[in-house]
Amino acid sequence: MTKYFVFRNFPLNDIHPHAQHAAEAVEAARAQDKFWEIHDYLFGHQKVLDDNHILEYAQKVGLDVNKFKKELLEHIYASLINKSLKSGIDSDVEGTPTFFLNGVLY
Repeated sequence: MTKYFVFRNFPLNDIHPHAQHAAEAVEAARAQDKFWEIHDYLFGHQKVLDDNHILEYAQKVGLDVNKFKKELLEHIYASLINKSLKSGIDSDVEGTPTFFLNGVLY
């Protein structure tokens, strides 16, 4: 039996002013195979997610900071985040974390 864990972004922008930016940051890190490293770092520092700190965290986890910064400035992952958010809303997701098991919302 194959088991999957799928992570989708669901930025709660009304509650967390940096949620969209942080979601774009983890996707930019995913492109460099450092998704979980930056995810965990951002989660551990979620009260300090301004641009300067996010770039500092990117450097600490070993990202190519110039590429990372360029992708954030160009918002190349914004449409992916918006698609993920819409999918969550369509699936009755109301907050994070939310889990589905075999298509059933828990």
